[in-house]
Amino acid sequence: MFKNKVLLITGGTGSFGNAVLNRFLNTDHFKEIRIFSRDEKKQDDMRIQLKNDKLKFYIGDVRDYNSIERAMRGVDYVFHAAALKQVPSCEFFPIEATKTNVFGTQNTIDAAIANNVKKMICLSTDKAAYPINAMGISKALMEKVAIAASRNASNTTVCLTRYGNVMASRGSVIPLFLKQIQSGKPLTITDPKMTRFLMSLEEAVELVLFAFENGNPGDLFVNKAPAGTIGDLAQALKELCNANNEIKIIGTRHGEKLYETLCTREEMLKAEDMGDFYRIPADNRDLNYKQYFVEGDIDMASVQDYHSHNTQQQDVEGMKRLLSTLPLIRRKVFGEKDIVQYPD
Repeated sequence: MFKNKVLLITGGTGSFGNAVLNRFLNTDHFKEIRIFSRDEKKQDDMRIQLKNDKLKFYIGDVRDYNSIERAMRGVDYVFHAAALKQVPSCEFFPIEATKTNVFGTQNTIDAAIANNVKKMICLSTDKAAYPINAMGISKALMEKVAIAASRNASNTTVCLTRYGNVMASRGSVIPLFLKQIQSGKPLTITDPKMTRFLMSLEEAVELVLFAFENGNPGDLFVNKAPAGTIGDLAQALKELCNANNEIKIIGTRHGEKLYETLCTREEMLKAEDMGDFYRIPADNRDLNYKQYFVEGDIDMASVQDYHSHNTQQQDVEGMKRLLSTLPLIRRKVFGEKDIVQYPD
């Protein structure tokens, strides 16, 4: 489906964009891949490192409709990854999170529809399910914006993916722990009993590709993933590095959850099990409210959320096996050469 097509990746200089390029840049998929972002330095670094004529760069911001609309001309498929996603910074600047994650998504969808893009996948986060922080709230509203747009986008299919923490992605805890280990500093943990989903960048790309191939308008796809505690994660990294750094408990950060939910109970009522994924179809009821009082949902008491406390749990040894597959660990801990380098 991608042969001789044009792909646009918003926020394409980040970890996800790099993983997509690693997957497709040197194949016959896509005749052109456009990187849209506001950071000219990261674009220049990517341009110099990759040296590939298939790659085209567009400076702009999803907050500015005109800049994303110009980049969208002639595009067949869109990965919408541009976002503000650091929980503490979004807590302090919630309006900025709203401008990028909500209005920026609306601009990107409008530009895609105006240019008859075939399919657009919006990337969301587990923090959008039962959100308690500004980042999650903005992403939850982003999902609503995308689903609402999908109802009326006759030529453009708008779908979503939602996934948990991507291991070793830029700004995540694994690169932080690794730097603390290598500099001899204590590993700073907010709460060792916190659980998080464990997913690689390659699995995130697979989820998005699955959505491209199987998505109907408004569908939300969720990857089934294992989870583990932050305490076990820190211990696993220490053992892989043969380190004896102290573990320092610093307390919960702004807006941080004890565990993350990938599917809410309400979503699990209608979720379709597709093996490695759940598909959550859009709620396409109209504004005729009367029927809601006549036809209710089935009993929710028998249905559970899908969250990082009740999914498959990894112990320290399981964590070590997962960590050992990551390019960052293979490069910086095991010293392997010629390993794909994503932005740290």
